[in-house]
Amino acid sequence: MYNKILLTNILRLIEELGINKKKLAERSGISTSFLSDLTHDKANPSLRIMESIADALETPLPALLELTNIDKAVVDELMKGKPQSRLPEGYVHVSALLTDFQAYQVSLWNEENKKQVLTHKKRKDKK
Repeated sequence: MYNKILLTNILRLIEELGINKKKLAERSGISTSFLSDLTHDKANPSLRIMESIADALETPLPALLELTNIDKAVVDELMKGKPQSRLPEGYVHVSALLTDFQAYQVSLWNEENKKQVLTHKKRKDKK
């Protein structure tokens, strides 16, 4: 599944940056044929190659592995019925670009949510 997420995000960023696969291959130091295989889900990149591609796309590697560009129907198809999340019911994982202040606020909310989840889990275990 992560290969499909990776290749989808690579293709999206290539389009956003207005470059082609050949230019990305040059920037990342990998062959054009390997990059083509990768974006057609016919190759498995090493961590080093993924880092090179992320650097060439001027984006953090974790962003290339996020589901942000794939809609729910596609994710469901990729997952083939496997559980999608280990988050407690009613919680979602969201990726966003934030200002420093917004990130601080979200970190406070996150800490509060962790406390609530832990409390809920303890109550559930007692039953």
